[in-house]
Amino acid sequence: MRWVWRGVALAGLLAVAALLAMVVYGWRALPLTEGTLRLDGAPAGLRIERDEHGIPTIHAATLRDAMYGLGVVHAQDRLWQLETHRRIGSGRLAEAFGKGALDSDRFLRALGVRHAAAAQWAQVPAEQRSVAEAYAQGINATVQGAGQARPPEFLVLGLRPEAWTPVDSLAWAIMMAWDLGGNWNNELLRLRLALKFPMEEVHALVPPYPGETPRPTADFSALFRGLGLDGRTVQSWTQLPEAGPPSGIEGTGSNNWVLAGGRTATGQPLLANDPHLKLSTPALWYFVRIVTPDLQLAGASMPGVPGIVLGQNQHIAWGFTNTGPDVQDLYIEQVDPQDPKRYRTPDGWATFESRTEVIQVKGGEPVTVTTRRTRHGPVISDAGTGDDVLGAPAQARYVLALRWTALDADIDALSAQSALQSARSVDEFVAASRRWLVPMQSMVVADRAGRIGMVAAGRVPLRGPEHDLGGLVPALGWEARYDWAGWVPLDETPRETDPQRGWIATANQRIFGPEFPHFLGADWSLPYRQQRIEQVLESREKHTMDDLAALQGDITSLAAPRLLPVLRAARSDHRLAPAAIELLAGFQGRMEADSAAPALYWAWLRHLGQAVLADDLGEGLARRTGGRSWFDTLDGIFERNDTRWCDDRGTPQTVETCAQMSDRALGLALTELEDRLGTNIGQWRWGDLHELRAEHRPFSRVPALARWFELRAPLGGDTYTVNAARVVLRADGEGDRYVNDHGPSLRALYDLEDPKRSRFIHSSGQSGLVFSPHYADLLRPWTEVRYLPLWPQKAPRDVLQLQAR
Repeated sequence: MRWVWRGVALAGLLAVAALLAMVVYGWRALPLTEGTLRLDGAPAGLRIERDEHGIPTIHAATLRDAMYGLGVVHAQDRLWQLETHRRIGSGRLAEAFGKGALDSDRFLRALGVRHAAAAQWAQVPAEQRSVAEAYAQGINATVQGAGQARPPEFLVLGLRPEAWTPVDSLAWAIMMAWDLGGNWNNELLRLRLALKFPMEEVHALVPPYPGETPRPTADFSALFRGLGLDGRTVQSWTQLPEAGPPSGIEGTGSNNWVLAGGRTATGQPLLANDPHLKLSTPALWYFVRIVTPDLQLAGASMPGVPGIVLGQNQHIAWGFTNTGPDVQDLYIEQVDPQDPKRYRTPDGWATFESRTEVIQVKGGEPVTVTTRRTRHGPVISDAGTGDDVLGAPAQARYVLALRWTALDADIDALSAQSALQSARSVDEFVAASRRWLVPMQSMVVADRAGRIGMVAAGRVPLRGPEHDLGGLVPALGWEARYDWAGWVPLDETPRETDPQRGWIATANQRIFGPEFPHFLGADWSLPYRQQRIEQVLESREKHTMDDLAALQGDITSLAAPRLLPVLRAARSDHRLAPAAIELLAGFQGRMEADSAAPALYWAWLRHLGQAVLADDLGEGLARRTGGRSWFDTLDGIFERNDTRWCDDRGTPQTVETCAQMSDRALGLALTELEDRLGTNIGQWRWGDLHELRAEHRPFSRVPALARWFELRAPLGGDTYTVNAARVVLRADGEGDRYVNDHGPSLRALYDLEDPKRSRFIHSSGQSGLVFSPHYADLLRPWTEVRYLPLWPQKAPRDVLQLQAR
């Protein structure tokens, strides 16, 4: 019996020892935030003050010294995030995560992000090189000399951080441009549709911008069919978006607006900005304040990039939205049947540039990949797919190359950002925006002199009049007429200053009118967020900061009323149908988290899209476009009462009407929601389906760890509300359908009369360490549309003095 008790006691002691070890480890992994920290190369006089939310204020003698300090705080709070950013930019995920990341690495190696970043770094001016090197030095000195334990992700995966370099910063900047540019996806979608449908039906499935007619083009449906593209090649190409990092997802976007003093209660400008990006844990953004003798700067930095991307200095405030121009063109390149090392050009056959690389795979054998380039850019079809649909690249008759502005060697993202954050007036900011080439952003700005402005800054290709495909679909690489013919002049992009109406707003809509002389693109976000912003801004003569905050939290959808009459007219013999119809009577599109009506609306919309389109698209295409709600497509079909699409091909003896498809969708939606939410419609809640899912890389994919590392919360809003919360319609896991994984990655309001009233918030917390009190302390304020002060309001909680060792 004594041995039993001794065993119990020993087990207890081991448990206590393990618990103590975890406590000690957790304490050692937290950053040193007060006292003195000696680091290699630390500049003299560098001081970091932190407030109660963990937001640092970096005091430095120069901007270069401040960037060293920014590297320090990024490494202290977001080291694992830096590691994932570096691995994504280099295509080195598989060596950390195993075979499941191999397709992504293949795609990133084929795209050549790291090589493009190295070419860009070679051309960065000396002054900016010094700033970027100081930032990297701050990261590396902290990793090597701060005595901070590695974050748990490193321990679980058995990894150690490598040295950060400025090329890593540029690679991550390219990846952010990738996230904001999705035209290549749309080209692939139209290619797939064109091989199945005639032109007029392609335009019905992917409609032009509301109020416009399809852009005149050649008959690309006939063109692609004439090429004789085999099914395996097309299948391989259309799987590429699943292999690579997401880009151009429906609902990704941003809002910004700026009001002149004549439209504000203070008599000075107010500016609002909320960029919509993938929501992650930790958040993409890291808040920071920088104070030097010449610059007082506060706002959102991005771990991996030196500087503040969005924010306010002592003279101006600024904010971005994605303009969404067409800066990506796919080219179908013909391979020489006699020599697979060559491809066809207007001047005959040319040799592919090729490069062989080795991808290390955790738990598996290394994989050797050969990637190629044509005169247009990387051959992205060399990425292949996990099941090797295409086979060896040399066997293909055609390959797919990508021309993309972000891969150009003369891009200097670092100098552009530095110039913007240091501008002292609207005019200086607009002048500095000429350096910003990718991704094109609709930038609003206001200064303390009372001026406001907007400039769409970025490089956009010119396509000559002989280009008869308009950038809508992949072009023939061997025809010179499809080559880019130069750039839209940087001073001729859309812009506006001090308009008479007293405000400027952008929300990824088409920001120019029919008189604009240049073609910028054809794929714009649907205009419902912009229309709601304009509606609210014009609802009163003068606005306060609280009015702007209410607008950032607005959950009224102007899209929903387009199809609500169809839903209200639907009938079903489902036993919950009478209660459902009664529920919809007062619903006007306000997407409240505690309401049942938005849940019914979105479930019906999902089933309506499947009922109307799945039989036409086919299972594979319908599944691969699950990121689309098909809202604009369905809106047009029901506005025209287009029976051609509503008829069910599976019942050739009958012709179904659009009303019957709506009835069917209602019944299916009620069955789904009854199964998910119960039999009492009065207890259904939109927020029970539509919750934030802020992914943690990689532990969201490990159920036992996801509950600790991933952030979730019920949300209102939807894809088309100002408080944008994209509705995911394709479930990636049990219960994940209807969740929100894209939205306002940060919200910021800037007061030019009194900067102390400026405020901001992002969606997680400052720390990426799961046991830190600042890992998720901003989540609830973010969901409730509350804010923190942009500038410190109290004495610092912690003060850390850095010294060289």
